Amino acid sequence: MRYCSLPADLPSKLKMRTMNMATFVSVTLLLLVPGILTEASSKPDSIQLLVWNSIAKTPNVTYTTNIVYRGILIGAMKNLQKTTNFNKFTYTEDPNYGPFLVSVNGVAGNNADKTYWELLVKKPKKNVITPDVGIGCYIPQPNDIIILKLTNY
Repeated sequence: MRYCSLPADLPSKLKMRTMNMATFVSVTLLLLVPGILTEASSKPDSIQLLVWNSIAKTPNVTYTTNIVYRGILIGAMKNLQKTTNFNKFTYTEDPNYGPFLVSVNGVAGNNADKTYWELLVKKPKKNVITPDVGIGCYIPQPNDIIILKLTNY
């Protein structure tokens, strides 16, 4: 069985016109689709990153950065390191679970004190949520406020 073929009894002039139209439509779609698919990704979105040390009760520090479409949080954090005084965050790489945040701006979580850096997200016009993924997998949405909170467990 032949798919996508023209009927054998179609006059050759009509076959040629039909094939030319199909080629034109295919080429037009190939030229337009990449522009449509990349348009959303070409505009970076703005997010805020708030550092909150709830143990030492120091003032919160907020940073603003751009993140590419569907970019991950750790990428935005690395970008902040290059462009602002948010210059110190460290993480360990777990082979099963990915990056685990260890310290922010020189302050590390501590097993003896039972402290760690918690990832929270304030969604626009919504409550604060705890994502079910970490900094290596979380994909911030436009206008998210990412909260890195030093807290107890």
